[in-house]
Formats: sequence, C-alpha cells, structure tokens
Amino acid sequence: MADEQNKRASEEVKDEQKRASDEVKEGQIESVFAEEKDTENQQAPPEGEGNGAEKAEKPETENAAEELKKAKEEIEKLRNELDQAENRYLRLRADFDNYRRRVNLDREAAEKYRAQDLIVNLLPALDNFERALSMAEKNEHTAQLLDGMEMVYRSILEALKKEGAEPIEALGKEFDPHYHQAIMQGQEEGTASNVVIEEFQKGYMLKDRVIRPSMVKVNE
Repeated sequence: MADEQNKRASEEVKDEQKRASDEVKEGQIESVFAEEKDTENQQAPPEGEGNGAEKAEKPETENAAEELKKAKEEIEKLRNELDQAENRYLRLRADFDNYRRRVNLDREAAEKYRAQDLIVNLLPALDNFERALSMAEKNEHTAQLLDGMEMVYRSILEALKKEGAEPIEALGKEFDPHYHQAIMQGQEEGTASNVVIEEFQKGYMLKDRVIRPSMVKVNE
C-alpha cells in the first residue's frame, strides 16, 4: 500500500512537471509571436503613409516633365533664332560681296574709260577738220595752210590713239548694227548686199566700247 502511494505521488509530480513545462513552452511561443508582431509593426509603414509618399512623388515627376518640355521648347526657339541670324549674315555677306564687286568694276571702268567724255567732246572738232580738208582745194596759196591742218589733225588722232580711241572701219565692210548706224540704203552694182557703200560720219571706239557708231549708207 505504501508502494501504491509512492507511485501515485510520483505520477502526480510528473504530471505537475509536465504542466509546468507546457506552460513554459506556451509562454515562449507567445513571446516569439509577440516579438514578430512588433517587428512587423515597426517595418510596416502606418496606414495611408505609403499612398502619401506616392502622391508626393507624382507631383515631382509631373514638374520634372514640365520643366523638360519647357527646356526643349527653349532650345528649339534658340535654334530657330540661330538659323535666322545665320541666314541674315549670309545674305548680308552676299550683298556686301556683290557691292564690292560692283565698286571694283566701276573703278576699273572709270580708269579704263577715263578719257571718254573728253574724246566725245573732241569728235565734232575732228569732223570739222575732215570736212575742211576734203573740201579745200590745194594750191600754192592754200598748200601750207592745208599741210598745217593735216598735221594738227594727225596729232589729235595720234593722241586719241594713245588713249585707246580709234576710228571704226566701215566703208566696204558688212553692215554690223553694233558698230554702224544705217541712215540710207542704196544700190551699187558689183557690191554685195548689206555692205556699207558710203560713210557720212566716222564712228569711234574707246578700247572695247563703241563711243559713237558710224553713220553709213548700206547696199540693198
């Protein structure tokens, strides 16, 4: 009977130890769960906080896009202004080159034909010399006078030649409207058509420029 009591007492002690062990294990499990929950609460953002961050980032993105768009528009505007300025510069440079070329041509022409006005004014005097020499009868009384007139006439022609002025050949030449001015037409046997058969007034050239065309009669 004492053995049975000891056995029951031993079983009761074992049961008590088991309950105590189970209670310790449950406490440990609950403690672990509690720690994990606290960790989750610390890591997880408060309710609504994530949406607020997203809302805060969205306006910043929109502002950045707007600024980029404005920058691109400004770059395009500056590029257009640069193109326009470059076009204006090229036009001005072309105009200046043309102006400089015209000035050079005018200066060269002025140098080349500097004596034109003087020569043109002398031509009527030459015409009078030619008419006088062709109409005057040379005899013992007029010979010296005519010889002197011829010397003056030849001297003037020589001076004009030094400046580049020379008479235009017309008589017997084919009519050329660039050098001849036809004032009459006639018929002359044995002469080809459109050939100058008579010269009424000499024409003159100054270098490569006609300063007075020849006044002529042309064969039909």
